[in-house]
Amino acid sequence: MLGSLYDFPEGTMAIGRLDADSEGLLFLTTDGVLSECIRSRKVEKEYYAQVDGVIDEIAIEKLQTGVEIGIEGKRYITRPCQAFRIVPDPSFPPRTKKIRDDRHGQTSWVSIIVAEGKFRQIRKMTASVGFPTLRLFRVRIGNVHLNEMRAGEVTEVSGFDI
Repeated sequence: MLGSLYDFPEGTMAIGRLDADSEGLLFLTTDGVLSECIRSRKVEKEYYAQVDGVIDEIAIEKLQTGVEIGIEGKRYITRPCQAFRIVPDPSFPPRTKKIRDDRHGQTSWVSIIVAEGKFRQIRKMTASVGFPTLRLFRVRIGNVHLNEMRAGEVTEVSGFDI
C-alpha cells in the first residue's frame, strides 16, 4: 500500500500505527533506532478526538490526571497527560465513511497529548470519562505538525527534535 503513495526506500517501516478508524500523521523511516525513540515516552504525540457530547471540565480533569482503561485484559491507569477542549472545532475534511449525523446530538473536540501509546488508548480514555470518540486524528509527533497536509500526502522531515 505504501508503494502506491511514493517510491519509498527498501526497509521503510511505520513508526507507531493508526488503526483503520483513525486519521492523521504517520511517520515512516528506515532507522530502527529513531523508530524506537519516537515510540518511547521521550516524544509527545498529540491527538484531536471528536467525542460524543459536549465534553466538560470534570472529564478533562480526569483525562489529565489519568484514567483506568483495559490493556490486554488487565487494568491500566494512564499516565498524566495534557487535555483541553478545542474551540472552535478544527476544520478537517469531511470523513469519507459517515459516523453519524446531527440528529444523534452534539459533539465536541478535545486535544489529548500523551507520551505513551497503548492500543486504542485515546479512544479508551475518552470512553472511560463518558465521551466516546467518534473521530480521531493524530496531529503532532514531537515537533512535527500535521498542519495542512492532506490524506496520502508525503513530506520528508528533517530536524526532528527528541
